[in-house]
Amino acid sequence: MTFSLADGYDSLEDFLDARAPNQPEFHQAVTEVTDDIKPIIDAHPEFKSANIFERLVEPEQVISFRVAWQNDANEIEVNRGYRVQFNGAIGPFKGGLRFHPSVNTSVLKFLGFEQTFKNALTGLPMGGGKGGSDFDPSGRSDQEIMRFCNAFMQQLYRYIGPDIDVPAGDINVGAREIGYLFGAYRRITNRFQGVLTGKGQSFGGSEMRTEATGYGLVYFLAEMLKHDSDDLDGKSVIISGAGNVATHAAEKAVSLGAKVITLSDSAGFIHDPDGLTQEKIDWVRAHKAKKGTTLEAYVSKFGGDWTAGKGPWGVKADIAAPCATQNELDKDSAKMLIDNGVLAVIEGANMPSTAAAKAVFRSADILFAPGKAANAGGVAVSGLEISQDRMRRLSDADQIDETLEGIMTDIHAACVEEGTRDGHVDYSKGANIAGFRKVADAMLSQGVG
Repeated sequence: MTFSLADGYDSLEDFLDARAPNQPEFHQAVTEVTDDIKPIIDAHPEFKSANIFERLVEPEQVISFRVAWQNDANEIEVNRGYRVQFNGAIGPFKGGLRFHPSVNTSVLKFLGFEQTFKNALTGLPMGGGKGGSDFDPSGRSDQEIMRFCNAFMQQLYRYIGPDIDVPAGDINVGAREIGYLFGAYRRITNRFQGVLTGKGQSFGGSEMRTEATGYGLVYFLAEMLKHDSDDLDGKSVIISGAGNVATHAAEKAVSLGAKVITLSDSAGFIHDPDGLTQEKIDWVRAHKAKKGTTLEAYVSKFGGDWTAGKGPWGVKADIAAPCATQNELDKDSAKMLIDNGVLAVIEGANMPSTAAAKAVFRSADILFAPGKAANAGGVAVSGLEISQDRMRRLSDADQIDETLEGIMTDIHAACVEEGTRDGHVDYSKGANIAGFRKVADAMLSQGVG
C-alpha cells in the first residue's frame, strides 16, 4: 500500500526515520496500526485535511527529567525520568509508570501510542500516556526504593493531576511503589487527590485492580471463542510470565475449566502437564514475591519440568497467552505454535509479539487478539478507580468484576464490528480502527492546537 498520509515522504519508513529517528519500538507500533487505519483516512477527506495522522503519531508532550537520589551507602545516583503525554483528546492522560533499565523515549512512545487506542476502546474518558525511569529496583532495599520514588515524584508532580494526567503502575511499579509515589505527591502538594491509580484500598484504591488485566484477558478470550462457536472448557493454555497478569489470567482460566500448563520468568519456564491449580498459583505468587527467586523451585514442590533460558512456545497447547513483556514472541516461536496446532493467541503483555510473529498468525488464519484490546481490563479498572476517587465512594469487588466483564465484552464487540471481513474477524484491524475512529473524531471536533 502506497504511503500517502503525510506530505513530503515517499514511505512510512522515511516519515518515521525523519520524525522519530532511532526509535524502533515506536516505529513498530505505528507501522502495525497504519496499514489498518489508512483506508479509513482515505475514505474520510476531513481526516486528511485536518492532518489527523501526523498529529496522532506525534505526542502532545515528551517530558524528560533528572532523578538524583541517595542510596544506602550514602552515594548519589542519577537516573532519567520520563512522562510521555501522548494524546489527551478523549480525557486526561492515563497510563502506567515503568521502572526498568530498558526504559527510554522509544519504548515509552510505543507504549503511550498503544495506550491511546487501548483507552479509547474501554469507552471511558481517558487519553493515552506512559512514563517511568531507567531505574532498576532489583536488589534495592525498601528504603532505597522509597527514596527513589520520592525523588522521582519531586519532578513528576509538576505534570500530573486528576484532570491532567493520572499515572498507574507498570513493570516494577506495584502497590508498594504506588504508595510511596502517592505519599510523596501528597506531601509535596498538600493535596489528597486521585492522581495515581493502583493505590492501596486504605487510601482510595479500587477492589479488583490487581486481578483486572488477567481476568479481563480471559473474559476477552472467552468472548472470542464464543464468537467462534467454542469455549474454554478443557482447553490447554500456555502462559508466559509469573506476575499479576500471568497468574490472574491463569486463575481465571482455570476457574472457567481450562488447563493452564506453563508459566515463565526471565530464567526459564515450568511445564506442568497436570495443570496449575489455585494452590499452585498461590505458591507461585508467594515465591516470586521473594527477591532473587526463579520458578525452578516449582518442580521440586509440585513436579513437572523446568526449561532454562527459553519461553514456553514449544509446548503443545490450544491457546497461547504471552503475558511477560514486549517482543517476547518472535517469528520462530510463532511458527512453533502454529506447527503445534494452536487455536488462539491472546496478548496479555503490551505488544509481546513481534511484527514478524503477527504476520505468521495472520497467514495461518488463527484467532489472534492484540494487547490493546485483550489486556485493556487493567486500565479499565483504573478508570473506574478514578471515578471512585472523585465520588469518595468505593465499589465492591463483585460490582467491579461485573463491570469489567461488560467492558471486555463491549471491546470484543467493537473489534468484531470493525474487523470482520468475509466472515473472518481480524481482531488487530478491528481494535485499531475502533480506537482510531474515537480518537480521530475527538481531535477533529476540537480543532487544531
